[in-house]
Amino acid sequence: MFEGLSERLSGSLKAMAGKSRLTEDNIRDTLREVRMALLEADVALPVVKQFTDAVKQRAVGAEVAQSLSPGQAFLKIVQSELESTMGSANEGLNLNSQPPAVVMVAGLQGAGKTTSVAKLARYLIEREKKKVSVVSADVYRPAAIKQLETLAADVGARFEPSTADEKPIDIVNRAVASARVAFSDVLLVDTAGRLAIDEAMMAEISALHAAVEPIETLFVVDAMTGQDAANTAKAFGDALPLTGVILTKVDADTRGGAALSVRTVTGKPIKFLGVGEKTDALDPFHPDRLASRILGMGDVLSLIEEAERKVDKKKAQKLAKKVQKGGRFDLEDFRDQLQQMRNMGGIGAMLDKLPGMGNMAQAAQNVDTQQFVRMEAMINSMTAKERRNPDIISGSRKRRITAGSGTQVQDLNRLLKQHKHMQKMMKKMKGGGMQKMMRGMGGMMPPGGGLPPGGFPPGR
Repeated sequence: MFEGLSERLSGSLKAMAGKSRLTEDNIRDTLREVRMALLEADVALPVVKQFTDAVKQRAVGAEVAQSLSPGQAFLKIVQSELESTMGSANEGLNLNSQPPAVVMVAGLQGAGKTTSVAKLARYLIEREKKKVSVVSADVYRPAAIKQLETLAADVGARFEPSTADEKPIDIVNRAVASARVAFSDVLLVDTAGRLAIDEAMMAEISALHAAVEPIETLFVVDAMTGQDAANTAKAFGDALPLTGVILTKVDADTRGGAALSVRTVTGKPIKFLGVGEKTDALDPFHPDRLASRILGMGDVLSLIEEAERKVDKKKAQKLAKKVQKGGRFDLEDFRDQLQQMRNMGGIGAMLDKLPGMGNMAQAAQNVDTQQFVRMEAMINSMTAKERRNPDIISGSRKRRITAGSGTQVQDLNRLLKQHKHMQKMMKKMKGGGMQKMMRGMGGMMPPGGGLPPGGFPPGR
């Protein structure tokens, strides 16, 4: 995420190292580099100017704290201004209304509107414990209605049917009444999109908003469109009383221009980030955490929260007890760890949130994404006896396992080698070793709750 911007900014800020004082002269070159990095990231020009002016005003003549180098002091100022540019703090949804709280979702075609409705439904169901209904008022694209119905079933939301021959206002009014009878806490409304902003579209969605009076009106915008994302959001904001923005496809955005521009250009907060294609890939937007990631300082808080949600604590505790008692770490345990890692988004996703690991995360993302799937397939092709005692896997057994999993013998040899590597690590954790390792990781993961980064180096 935002690798290009992160690399450029990190490189620019290194120039401040070794200076005994922050002065206008010694920050001029650094600020020029910062300005170029932001412009190359497609950040809106007024936002770049406002940001660099604010940094300069705070940095020039600033006394350096005794415990900090000037570089650290300057970095702290840059981080603070990045947070301020993006909105200072997380702003959640306001659902304080007579149920159902109506949330309208608007945006252009292709921005990920319908998928974002499903993601938001899952977020509210799983994390906010809300009962959610969804409805599509996109009468111009019948496929969108069917798509939402399918996604609603996947995430456990109640779907309100609609057809292409109905009026959007009638659809939503009926959906509100139906959601009330069904005791839904929230009704998410997916509206029609267009390939570009036009007067007819704006008039229609404005009329729908006036008739329904949603408590939240969210604009979905594709982060990949950079500065255009902020301009499009502003155009929608002029026509609709938006309450927030959902920025999609952030995981594929190496620049970061939209994330840094939207708040300043529109005056509306980014409330969520779409960070993948799956329905669980929606994160609340925390400006402080994103600023930290952009500057290469990681986002350990988000990693901890993700581990809390996605790690199977019972399996983690079971493995921890087994290892502490000197039990053998077998291939069934290894398979559980692979599944835990996959649930966390893989090695790359975890490294991306750890301080100073940005470059390693990029390298890890380039590893064959099907690696975990193949490894699990090989373990599943083994007998229970083979999984518990890998030493008995001979040549003939290897041929049977690889034939059953559609893999090659060298793939299986690599898996067995990686398992041996993990087994040696686990032996070191016997007794109090597990607690020592977890303390060393800063308590980032619960005991046994996942492979440590680099736990099984790819291709070794």
